[in-house]
Amino acid sequence: MKKYLSSFRIWDHWDKLLEMFWNNNKVAYICSALDHCKKEERDSYMQNDLDSLNSLWLNAEALDLRDFFWKSNNLCKKIKDYDWVFVSWWNTFILAQAYKLSWFWKLMQEYEIQGHNFVYAWYSAWVCILSPSLKWLDIVDDPNIHPYKELQETIWEWLSIIPYTFSPHYDSDHPESADIEKEIQYCIDNKILFKALRDWEVLIE
Repeated sequence: MKKYLSSFRIWDHWDKLLEMFWNNNKVAYICSALDHCKKEERDSYMQNDLDSLNSLWLNAEALDLRDFFWKSNNLCKKIKDYDWVFVSWWNTFILAQAYKLSWFWKLMQEYEIQGHNFVYAWYSAWVCILSPSLKWLDIVDDPNIHPYKELQETIWEWLSIIPYTFSPHYDSDHPESADIEKEIQYCIDNKILFKALRDWEVLIE
């Protein structure tokens, strides 16, 4: 599985993103991390992202993980329609809940182990969810929001698809940069492996 890991959006490196094309440009766009928002706010943000992706000659459509809670077989069949998944930012802990309830987390782990021809992309905290743990992300994100009645607990241990903590918005003109500095200092103090990116930087793995 290829990974396009950006600190903030994709526009500074859209050419590198398009170089990752496989034969299929059909993209699953996931915005589960906004499921705690009002529908109008969520829909507006989702449409802006879809318009941005489609402006890059991608064929993007929304994939709502809530439609697949406790239906992992259905999700496995559906995801085969795509070679790409883009994940919208907001609260990492909410996204982890949606991944767990739909078993999307298991699918991503299998794709990584099998070296599947699949691209996981997007920016900010939704790269963080690939890390081994979410324990210190509460410095930036609220871990106590539980929008799904099926799961009312905070998830702390996570995917380990990347072996380090991802810290976006480092030393950048971003409202979360100050909290990211605190997160990085926590990692340094506790000898936790991390990678910090400024908002114009991207990792491709």
